[in-house]
Amino acid sequence: MEPKLCNPQNTIQLIKKYDFIFQKKYGQNFLIDTRVLDKIIAAAEITKDDMVLEIGPGIGTMTQYLAEAARQVIAVEIDANLIPILKETLQDYSNVVLLHNDILKVDITELARQYNQGRPIKVVANLPYYITTPIIMGLFEKEVPVDNITVMVQKEVADRMQTGPGSKDYGALSLAVQYYAKPYLVANVPQNCFLPRPSVGSAVIRLTRYTAPPVQVKDTALMFRIIRASFNQRRKTLLNGLSNSPELDFSKEQIAAAIEALKLPAAVRGETLTLNQFAQLADTLS
Repeated sequence: MEPKLCNPQNTIQLIKKYDFIFQKKYGQNFLIDTRVLDKIIAAAEITKDDMVLEIGPGIGTMTQYLAEAARQVIAVEIDANLIPILKETLQDYSNVVLLHNDILKVDITELARQYNQGRPIKVVANLPYYITTPIIMGLFEKEVPVDNITVMVQKEVADRMQTGPGSKDYGALSLAVQYYAKPYLVANVPQNCFLPRPSVGSAVIRLTRYTAPPVQVKDTALMFRIIRASFNQRRKTLLNGLSNSPELDFSKEQIAAAIEALKLPAAVRGETLTLNQFAQLADTLS
């Protein structure tokens, strides 16, 4: 059995052995703190009945933990230089399938069908900032069968996912995440828990998928177009933001009437509206 890689000496030794060079474009920072790994496994509530999809396994540090906790692990890694390392570090785990691919091009629903009989899977990942939103929204919008998503992200992104109206962090991502899932902050993670040390703090957040959204809306796509338009120009009023959006084809008069129907002030800004109010606005306009 391979030694646990979260030991910094083992991680450094392995990196030197393969002359591995960290790729900034992939946001590669490897976890070297066992306490954080334990918190991730516990938060995801992984059992021997579960299939886990790990996005970006790196050198396999968390993958080893996942393999011991789950029935099946599918690890998807985009960096070709990490594949030989992963083949070594995961060689003793027969329940791990390693895929060299871009997660945005993977048919995750098919993986769930093939390895989990189509039942909901659990997703675990250490995500770089630039790709956090496309991955998480892809999992939700494509209706992938997911029970929960437990991810390491930049702290400011975790803050955005769980905040409410009126906060400077509140925006389209907050509303999208909260429409599909219940966010729960698991832990804040300082820079010294990684190799190399990132320039910003991180956080682990768990998103538990709702069986039914917390609000009812006739046209989900329209609601999200309205949400995006209202935050694209935060400093503008909701009326002006929606009127100027190329994604919407309502007249200024129609939008003003819809805002008035919700008994909102004419000069209201989008950042003050709740998810339920955005749903009501979409229904009024549709």
